[in-house]
Amino acid sequence: MLDPVVDPRRGDIEDDASSTKRHSMLSLAGSLLAEISLPKLVLAWTLLIALPCLTLGMAPLLASAWLGTMSSSASLLLTGIGPALFLALLAALGWFGGRTFFRLAESSFWSLNSLAVQPGYVLCREGMRHLSERLLPTTTSRSYGPFIQAGTAVAAGLIVCAAALGILALTWPASRWIGTLSDLASPSRLLMLALANSVVLIAGYLAGAALIWCIADAAMAQPQDLHSFHAVSAGERTFRIAHLSDIHVVGERYGFRIESGRSGPRGNERFRRTLGELARIHADNPLDAIVITGDMTDAGRSAEWSEFFDALAPYRELSERMVALPGNHDLNVMDRANPARLDLPTSPMKRLRQIRTMSALARLQGSRVRVVDRETGRLDNTLMQALEPRRTEMAAFADRGTFRLSRPLGDLWAGVFPMVLPPKTSDGLGIVVLNSNAEAHFSFTNALGFMSAEQTRSMEAAIAAFPQAAWIVALHHHVVEYPRPAKALSERIGTALINGSWFVRRLQRFSDRTVVMHGHRHVDWIGNCGGLAIISAPSPVMEATGDMATYFYIHTLAVGPKGRMGLLAPQRVDLEGDAGSSPAASLDTVATT
Repeated sequence: MLDPVVDPRRGDIEDDASSTKRHSMLSLAGSLLAEISLPKLVLAWTLLIALPCLTLGMAPLLASAWLGTMSSSASLLLTGIGPALFLALLAALGWFGGRTFFRLAESSFWSLNSLAVQPGYVLCREGMRHLSERLLPTTTSRSYGPFIQAGTAVAAGLIVCAAALGILALTWPASRWIGTLSDLASPSRLLMLALANSVVLIAGYLAGAALIWCIADAAMAQPQDLHSFHAVSAGERTFRIAHLSDIHVVGERYGFRIESGRSGPRGNERFRRTLGELARIHADNPLDAIVITGDMTDAGRSAEWSEFFDALAPYRELSERMVALPGNHDLNVMDRANPARLDLPTSPMKRLRQIRTMSALARLQGSRVRVVDRETGRLDNTLMQALEPRRTEMAAFADRGTFRLSRPLGDLWAGVFPMVLPPKTSDGLGIVVLNSNAEAHFSFTNALGFMSAEQTRSMEAAIAAFPQAAWIVALHHHVVEYPRPAKALSERIGTALINGSWFVRRLQRFSDRTVVMHGHRHVDWIGNCGGLAIISAPSPVMEATGDMATYFYIHTLAVGPKGRMGLLAPQRVDLEGDAGSSPAASLDTVATT
């Protein structure tokens, strides 16, 4: 049979539609703006930004008006059963819905930060760092890297603070903080006052927060490359950990991944080859655990999860050692075929991806990992036991996907993290599995990371419960930006944890017996931040055309008395490129319109 003029197995320009490796961010943004549903965008903007901001600005007006009315009839309100009923209502809300309201408030606060506040600070800070790396000689940049990082953080904070104070000064004359009942008679005037108040409040918050952020970033020990590794000494035990991340399994035999397009290997053969290498290594020198730090799938679709488990089926011994966690592609990619897809906050599709992920994690590690009891901070049921009472609800929602069935499952998703694989002995090695994904409804915000206070407290309780043990803290997002030049500014903006410096500080008290493992950026990096060892995993299926080799690492952790941990030099495992696969067409040869 003659070779086809265009080989469909090698893809074409349509496979590069959303690839950040084949298009610039500006080009992708233009495509998204041309394709996005404007009515949905307006509705989402209203629900996520406009209404919260107007509510924030209206709160002081309504509160002062209510207090004024209350003071005029204090005798009625301060006598009888009115106050008692009001206090009882507040107590009931706090008792039965406190945690839910706290999660909602915390999530809304950080969503507002991630959408409208913190990007300004991050853009300014990383832009100056990126510029300094381009302008300064390489030797200077490396020698003074920590000082440059601290200095740019302070400069960014001061610039953003000054800009916010300028906006506050311009908006202040239009604001008013004391309201009356007569304001309700003019809704348009009330909305304008609320808008002005919200701008003043957000600008004031941004001015203060920028100073706090920049001081926190500058005062924190800056991340540095790890230049030397630990040597095993007498009395130390070693644990061999395979670290995989960003597998991005696709649901088609010859499918290409969203981010890479034809600039990455097609299909899932590279993942199968990875498993084959792991099986060979495990047979020669057994592995203690295989940690997958997120993005098992390319878009969280059922076909992709099916392919993931089909690939694992021949490797039972590997599956029994795997511990995985969700990445942004497992949860926050709305539609693999349509990068302009926008999910409304009321859409059940986000919950459906969560249900798929919970089901997959339960199948993979459900009988081995434990969830944390929020009240006591102690390890509770296994993941499988925690999900069992809700199995019928999960199946019904996956079948029908209605909003009514979606709401009760929200607490279930939040409650299963962190997952904890406890150490086999009191002085062994445990693994804490975290969900670091921020709520996202749009393609350009799907990569954001956030670590909740509730999840962090549970993690700390689990680690503190085994004071002689060492721990792997596994999450998807990187907690700090790496001290190395980036190819493009877009690589270093908006993908790390929003509250990363806070999270690093919370972990530092366990730094002598903890190592952080993450993925997300597909970058190979091993470093240290304030005494905390951090390992970033490369992707075995991304960042290379099909004919190029990729790799992953086997890490060896040495655990000594009181859980003190040392990181030995890693074993790099190379994966050959696909035989007979020619490089994808260069950008210069791609037809443009």
